[in-house]
Amino acid sequence: MAARKGHELIPGARRLIKSLRDLGYDFSQAVADVVDNAIQAQASEVDVDVFFDGDGSWVRITDNGEGLKPDKLREAMRYGAERDYDDDDLGKFGLGMKTASMSQCRSLTVASRWNKERADIAAFCWDLEHIEKTNRWEILPVGRSKLDAVLRQPLKDKTGTVVLWQRLDRILGFEHPYGEKARKRLSQLCRDLELHLSMVFHRFISGQVHGKRLKIRLNTNELKPWDPFCQSELKTKRLQPVRLHLENEGVEGDVLLQPFVLPHQEDFSTPDAFRDAGGPESWNQQQGFYIYRAGRMIQSGGWSNLRAPDEHTKLARIGVSFEPVLDEAFKINVAKMRVQIPSQIREDVKQTIIPLTKLAREVYDRTAKKAARPPAPPPPSTVRATAPTTNVGAGGAPSPATAQSTSERMTTARVDVMTFDQWTSQLMAIANPQEREVIDAVTSRWRMRTKLRQP
Repeated sequence: MAARKGHELIPGARRLIKSLRDLGYDFSQAVADVVDNAIQAQASEVDVDVFFDGDGSWVRITDNGEGLKPDKLREAMRYGAERDYDDDDLGKFGLGMKTASMSQCRSLTVASRWNKERADIAAFCWDLEHIEKTNRWEILPVGRSKLDAVLRQPLKDKTGTVVLWQRLDRILGFEHPYGEKARKRLSQLCRDLELHLSMVFHRFISGQVHGKRLKIRLNTNELKPWDPFCQSELKTKRLQPVRLHLENEGVEGDVLLQPFVLPHQEDFSTPDAFRDAGGPESWNQQQGFYIYRAGRMIQSGGWSNLRAPDEHTKLARIGVSFEPVLDEAFKINVAKMRVQIPSQIREDVKQTIIPLTKLAREVYDRTAKKAARPPAPPPPSTVRATAPTTNVGAGGAPSPATAQSTSERMTTARVDVMTFDQWTSQLMAIANPQEREVIDAVTSRWRMRTKLRQP
């Protein structure tokens, strides 16, 4: 049968590129998507630089990877770029770098050097104003004479790629962002970015991903990995891993579950270590699944509708690792921000977390169990008699009657003494879930302050 002749319909550039800006990226997620490209390019170092200068503000992500020749760079700039992905590649749809970048800015320029011996640099730009005028899917070449130092300098002595965001309308949120409010907003975004990159790429930064150790610097400051499982803490409990085989639409692969129970607050090495372990979203929201695709974190916390967050299980965390071959089963989206536990293994995963949450509850409830025991009688020094204020004899001495009554009060007085942990336990027992979060936050600060005051 002869092939039917069709009519090519090229999407309207002006409307579609604006729609693609709204896939749901925030600033930190967008930068992380560009870092994915650096890892695919075999980079060992990534520098993220954020510069504030009102309308002239910019964000630059530089890597020391293999670089791209002009024809490869043009194809990489295409929405839906054609390329072959390896089994462990972090890319998937050929959209990430473009959609992530343009979600934050109106001008995206990418420059790349591929030759170690010569400083030949190819550069192209997606410019939203040009597209709005022409309604064409056109990238603009950036000639050598127009190659600004901000693009040229990072590639002076090495191969690699520079991704430059300019006209940061979505980041700064102001038409002409020259005020202190815009500067503070950018500073806060940088703090959030530091936490996000340290978390999402912690396995790469710490060298846990074979052959892909990565150094990330934000405004020249090297990031430290944030390990959600606190494996450096002596009291962290590493449970037996579980490997599940998954088949989905003719594709097979393994899913590795690695459960952990974090230490009780009092067993952390330092108060700072306990605070840092709480993570970007705080303790209750950081319990649950940490899902990794090819070593890169996709989800940080939450139970994926298998159970509800619980104050008493906040020490339970479980790593879930899979390779890109299982993307369809996990329903990864373009922005790599959404993932689902596949229906084929949901019941097995649920059975795995039952003993995990049970042990986490036991570790957390350690103080409550102590409080349930009858308190020991207080030592004599804790019994305080109220000094008499009447019936004072000559010379200021208490009268015999007063002395006798004081003695009787000291003998028969009931002194209700409760420890701080006992008070906390009783408050938790009568509080609702929202109140428990407040109690937990306040008592955590008190314990840390008390420890810091100890000699």
